[in-house]
Parts: sequence; structure tokens; C-alpha cells
Amino acid sequence: MIHARNLTKVLRNGAIETTVLQNVNIDIEQGEYVVILGPSGSGKTSLINTIGLIDKPTSGELFFMGHEVSRLKERQRSNLRRGGIGFIFQNFGLIDELNVYENIELPLQYLKYSKKARQVKVNEILSKFQISHLRQYYPKQLTALQKQLVAIGRAIITNPNLIIADEPTGNLSSSCGNKVMDTLSSLNEEGYTIVMATHSATEAERGQRVVQLFDGHVVTENIKSRL
Repeated sequence: MIHARNLTKVLRNGAIETTVLQNVNIDIEQGEYVVILGPSGSGKTSLINTIGLIDKPTSGELFFMGHEVSRLKERQRSNLRRGGIGFIFQNFGLIDELNVYENIELPLQYLKYSKKARQVKVNEILSKFQISHLRQYYPKQLTALQKQLVAIGRAIITNPNLIIADEPTGNLSSSCGNKVMDTLSSLNEEGYTIVMATHSATEAERGQRVVQLFDGHVVTENIKSRL
């Protein structure tokens, strides 16, 4: 599904250049749950933003669903992301002016779904995560866990090829974080491909495979047993 070859990302601020990814090689297959593990500043977010087609690499090749995508223009990358990649963020990324139903529905608004089809899919998500009673609530009325469940629902509403999760428990208590991690594991068991960035070795244990980054380099890669 995803094949990265010698990915390098350089950030420029005037005359100052900072290399945040250096010759990264990684393969992610359909149905995998891959964890990108590393401390703050290791390049985790840069890597998943590149894999998720938000950012372009400075050099190297990136293949997504059989297509080389590293040189695509923003509009082309946006078209691939839309419906094809679902994102889960540490800060939830919900729109304050939209209620729960509308936040989950939002990705469908950009695709060719009828109002009836959108209604069916959103109701399925609300039921799946047991948040139907919150459908008219706004983000400010939700707990942190409820916000993240809404965000996960929004991420999977289009049945994406890939789910990208960037520190999805970063703003949650340990018990709520465990609930989110259980939810991601269940989604992977359903067949979703997941790439998650985290600094937590404990959370990394949830994945099938752990890719450890340090200073923009892949330093280790371990396959976890799934018993």
C-alpha cells in the first residue's frame, strides 16, 4: 500500500535548513497496524504527514496504492486524501461550529453521497461508537474521550484505505487513552490499515510492527507478535 524510498524532508527558514527526515525507507501493507515510535523532535509527525500526503518530501520516492505521489501538486494530493485517508489528531480537530452529527458527516460532503446515504452512514458510526445520544452536542459540550471518538468516527466515515493517527491519546487520561487504543485495535481487526505516531513504548505494543525514529532516521524496526 505504502512504499517510501529514501525519503528526506528539509525545512527551510530563511538561510536556516533543518533536516527532519533522512533517507527513510518503510513499507506498509494493506491491513497492517504500524506504529511510528520516537521522542519529541524525532520526525514522527513529519513522517506521517508525508505518508498521509499532507506534506511533500524534499527528495525520495513515495508510492501510495501503487502510484508514485511524491511530486504531486497539492490539489492532486488532496484528491487522494479525500475519502482515501482518515486522520486522527491529538487535539481532535473538530469544528466548534458543527455538532457531533455534522462533524462526522463532513468528509462525505466533499464526496458524491446523497443526503440519505450520508444519513445512513453517520447513523451507523454514531451507533458503532455508542454516541447516538450526543448527535446534537457541540464539541465544547463533550469530554475529551467523546471528542476523540467523534474524531475517529469522522476518520472512518468514508471507509478509507488508510488511517493516520498522530498521538491520538496525547490529550487524554490513561483510562480514556486505553479506550481509544482499544478502539484502534478493533478497527485494525476489522481490516483497517493504521499508521500511528506515539512517544509511548506502552502504546507501541498495540501495533503489529514498530518503526523507531531518532533524529529523522529509522533506527530499529520490530515485528510484534499478535497472540
